[in-house]
Amino acid sequence: MFKRAKDSAVKARTQQLTGRIRDLEHRLARLVKCHFPQLLIPVGMGPDSAVTLLITMGDNPERLGSEASFAALCGVSPIEHSSGRHHYRRLNRGGDRQANAALHRIVQTRPRYDPRTRGYYRRRIKEGKTRREIVRCLKRYAAREVFNLVRPASAGSPA
Repeated sequence: MFKRAKDSAVKARTQQLTGRIRDLEHRLARLVKCHFPQLLIPVGMGPDSAVTLLITMGDNPERLGSEASFAALCGVSPIEHSSGRHHYRRLNRGGDRQANAALHRIVQTRPRYDPRTRGYYRRRIKEGKTRREIVRCLKRYAAREVFNLVRPASAGSPA
């Protein structure tokens, strides 16, 4: 009898928290649509990823001088790690891990829904690139796209 009461209390609390999560997700989506609707246009970019990247960019996106600085801030800037005749690049392991995870979600979604990304992926595979190298490049492209979408909108806004 006690177990059933406990299970129903847990179920009620889970439903309550799920409702709060959905409410917060809807509020975040409305805020993104209101202030940066252009971030919801790219394939694979949802409100969660957009908010995470906006938080990483901060209140003053003008402090980021280039898309390369934003990529470094997100931890998707390439770093050389070569040995002998082999020249490799890997992703920067520093930076904001949440932003990196948001870019990773975008990159994992795009091949399923974006024909340009599928074509890019196939072309790079034929060139002999590994899946890891392709994801690294796609993350950098996604960071560049986000930077260019946010930066023009913030340049005209009053300080």
